[in-house]
Amino acid sequence: MRMRLSDLWTWRGTIDRGPYLIWGTVLCAIKYNLDRLLVWHWSGQRWSLLDYSRAGEYFWPRLPSRDGAMEWALMLALALPFMTAGVMLTLKRLRSAKLPLWLVLLFFVPVIKIIFFLILSIIPSREPTDSAPLLDAERWPGVLIPRSSGGAALAGIVFATASTATLVWLGTTVLRNYGWSLFVGLPFTQAFLAILVYSYHAKRSLRQCLFVSLVSLAAAGVALLLVAMEGMICLVMAVPLAAPMALIGGGVAYSIQAGEYWRAGRSGLFCVVGVVPALMLVEHVRPAPLPMFSVTTSMIVEAPSAKVWRNVVSFAELAPPRHWLFRAGIAYPIRARIDGSGVGAMRHCEFSTGPFVEPIEVWDEPRLLKFSVTENPAPMQEWTPYEDLRPAHLDGFLESHGGQFRLTPLPGGRTRLEGTTWYYHHMWPATYWRWWSDYIIQTIHLRVLRHVKHLSESA
Repeated sequence: MRMRLSDLWTWRGTIDRGPYLIWGTVLCAIKYNLDRLLVWHWSGQRWSLLDYSRAGEYFWPRLPSRDGAMEWALMLALALPFMTAGVMLTLKRLRSAKLPLWLVLLFFVPVIKIIFFLILSIIPSREPTDSAPLLDAERWPGVLIPRSSGGAALAGIVFATASTATLVWLGTTVLRNYGWSLFVGLPFTQAFLAILVYSYHAKRSLRQCLFVSLVSLAAAGVALLLVAMEGMICLVMAVPLAAPMALIGGGVAYSIQAGEYWRAGRSGLFCVVGVVPALMLVEHVRPAPLPMFSVTTSMIVEAPSAKVWRNVVSFAELAPPRHWLFRAGIAYPIRARIDGSGVGAMRHCEFSTGPFVEPIEVWDEPRLLKFSVTENPAPMQEWTPYEDLRPAHLDGFLESHGGQFRLTPLPGGRTRLEGTTWYYHHMWPATYWRWWSDYIIQTIHLRVLRHVKHLSESA
């Protein structure tokens, strides 16, 4: 096992799994400790390995300031030499294992890069003249896997589904995490394992592997629905994120089983199933600071501000919703009432799943009504075959922090009505889930503002 410094800056040649594992671990430790010290110096916050996947969400709110931009630039400059060394080492490891060099792109995918690093540290090097022995089908786990294509596919799907259900239960029910390991690492791993089982006795085509990957993902979703672990709405929302991860996992497993290495029957790759619970535990022990998001929606009302104000502070019951989002189960506003007036008054905005309790912080009639939120109802009513299903993500994972209505007088007796909500959500990748939450909150805003507009413009 030879280690050379030149391994870090040249992409030519090969490297064995031992030096690759050592170099990767050493470089990761150095880089992590440098970043940990810098982040602690800047903000006093702790920094974990999974925070690299959230770096953009950590720095982005601070980038308009000069300090935020300088911190981002410094961390980027510090990362470049380590990134270059990682790419060089990965290229040589792929060449040594006779795997496609395009797989180096996985080095840049959060969470998956950790799993892929473990995979490359397990797969042995192979010389062009190597002739791998045939797989011993009479040893575990080969004796458990059918030889027929259909039987092997079913075995892979069942294995992936069982491991997925177990890990989802561990992550969401026990650890109460909805993080990178659940939505990125788990779909990749379950598809990867399904294809390892499917191709155990015979090589499969890329088309077959990708098809089984998607079927295994769909089967896992159905299983989670049937065992009352998740509802249909959350599963549908997760598909645009989970499906590409499953295809990537199936593609990596296809590349491995397509080579002669897989015929040697080295079953150590099945240990990648243990990476996901380890990452879940890291996310649970070292949770990331929550970024606060805001959504603002505006509308022109053909009425003076004084009249609009009365309908903002409280309003009568809205008509039944027509939007598909609300019919799918997302909570929607029904009415609003207020106890008292001025700062300290208590506003109650009643939704289909319960009331928001909103103490008034700013009462600037008829210009600004600002409030905090002390109680949040469930964000949705899940579609499920069971009556009392309540997944963990219904309790505090989408949390309104405050809101306001701003009224701006316009010429001609008109008013610009603007509603803003500040909120947190505890689901990662935060940027992906923000697309959904922003859209949901924007739709809720429009329902309220249109109702206020209708009341204010009435005779």
